[in-house]
Amino acid sequence: MTAARSGPAFSVHDIPFSTHGSWFDISPVVAEKTYAEDLHLVSHQNGMHAVLRLVPLDPATGDRAGTRVEATPGLLSWIGATGRIDLAYESPDTVRLRGSGLGIGVGAAAQTLTPFSGTYFFRDPAADAHVFTSYETGRRYRVTALSGTVTDAGTQTLGGGHRGLTVTAEANGPWEIAIEELDTARPPYASPATFDAITESAQSSFADFVDQVAPWRSSATPAAELAAYVVWSATVRPTGLVTRPAVLMSKHWMDKVWSWDHCFNALALAPGCPDLALDQFALPFDHQDDSGALPDSVTHSEVLYNFVKPPIHGWTFGHLRRRLPTPPGPAELAEAYGRLERWTGFWLTARRAPGADLPHYQHGNDSGWDNATTFDPARVIESADLAAFLVLQLRELATLATALDKRDEAIRWTRAAEETQAALLDQLWATDRFVARAVDTGETWSSSSLLDLMPVVLGEHLPGDVSSTLADHIKAHLTPYGLATELPTSPHYLADGYWRGPIWAPATVLIEDGLRRAGHERLADDISARFRALCETHGFAENFDALTGTGLRDRAYTWTASSYLLLAEAHAHRDAH
Repeated sequence: MTAARSGPAFSVHDIPFSTHGSWFDISPVVAEKTYAEDLHLVSHQNGMHAVLRLVPLDPATGDRAGTRVEATPGLLSWIGATGRIDLAYESPDTVRLRGSGLGIGVGAAAQTLTPFSGTYFFRDPAADAHVFTSYETGRRYRVTALSGTVTDAGTQTLGGGHRGLTVTAEANGPWEIAIEELDTARPPYASPATFDAITESAQSSFADFVDQVAPWRSSATPAAELAAYVVWSATVRPTGLVTRPAVLMSKHWMDKVWSWDHCFNALALAPGCPDLALDQFALPFDHQDDSGALPDSVTHSEVLYNFVKPPIHGWTFGHLRRRLPTPPGPAELAEAYGRLERWTGFWLTARRAPGADLPHYQHGNDSGWDNATTFDPARVIESADLAAFLVLQLRELATLATALDKRDEAIRWTRAAEETQAALLDQLWATDRFVARAVDTGETWSSSSLLDLMPVVLGEHLPGDVSSTLADHIKAHLTPYGLATELPTSPHYLADGYWRGPIWAPATVLIEDGLRRAGHERLADDISARFRALCETHGFAENFDALTGTGLRDRAYTWTASSYLLLAEAHAHRDAH
């Protein structure tokens, strides 16, 4: 059995193997920072749950066989001394496996079944298949043998014990099975497609996606295809509370859509996959509450409202409508205008104290910079980044109002933007830096966090001396790998301190854009180049050690991959011109 290789090779320890639309992946990562010895089928319905353990077996002894795992976008393989097993997605809810010279064990990951947890296992005579039913995901996993010999153990067993089946070949030939994730029932599995045709189709689907999102790629942007795979494979079809096709942040444990992360995925997808891009932008707005607030996050079975995320959506939509191949029409503009108007209203009412000119955060989580040192003295604060984002959102509302022939509203939004920016500079600019202010006491302070420098996102709207001063401070955060979120010389700097040191993609993109619009192009170019080189060397982690470049936390993060695509595309276009 030979398998064609298409697309970039990657390690399943860093990036899960999955396909566009699927709610499950194949990976050794079975929980937060938890790696199993074997690959598992891991579902993200009702949370992240390892459901099935997949174990390559020595057909002579029945013991686990030593193998190496190889993966490309269309094919996952276990390769051992005596044979190989290949796995490919036939559809978002079905994988096919084929083996020769090795058998496979498919077992329940949960060893104990209770009335409320674990996995029940039985043979379904109507479908001539074996079925695992998972309490955790609320779904069934049906295994149908297409060829080979099946031996089962633990069928209909309650309590503790092994549940599963083994598949081996007959007379040294190949064996083949299908595994489906399904709800309650469907007709018995049947497919005329050969395994090779399934693999070719999966490879073709990914290749088409890459051509759509990164037609500009070249040897100068060597990580573009892998970045595209991270985004493509983390996309799920609408199910549960996910109302649209959605790019999860990851198919590791960060398997949600947070209400600012989605913006970077939308922007990266816009030129080549405009419908999918608009879905990414709109998804959190589908859950906008009566106050106008967006949820903190959305996933298959929960929507969280206990925090919010910063209002970068005006900045995003301005870029998004310019990046779409066909500009949004009046109906699309009107919908975006209404949603942004309500979101802005939330910050101007629910998040402004009586008599205050500026809105406030209630916790670092609201900023997206959960534990940044800006929040050390107090959590309920007026901060410069929030005011700057709101100014951009107000300006975008004015632009949209003009396009929709709402002239009085355009004037009102423009005035609000100017007043908010004036208050920002008057109340939070102190000589050579921005400060934060406690809402309760009025006390102000500065920190060594890059968050204090985020008002550079105002770009061309900032006074020249302010943007130049911010640019000088930003340079101090620049390590060989990119922008440290806390000054490396700060006593609060932590190598793996989340927002107290590591490099993050969204801060990089927002600052690079603001600097470029403010005329600091050389510094913007430098930041872009360092971040692109970081991703090309260390992948698409949630964040990175600012002094070594090592990827940290979740290692397959889509906003990192999308940020690379955005910066790489812009670099390619600058080179071309």
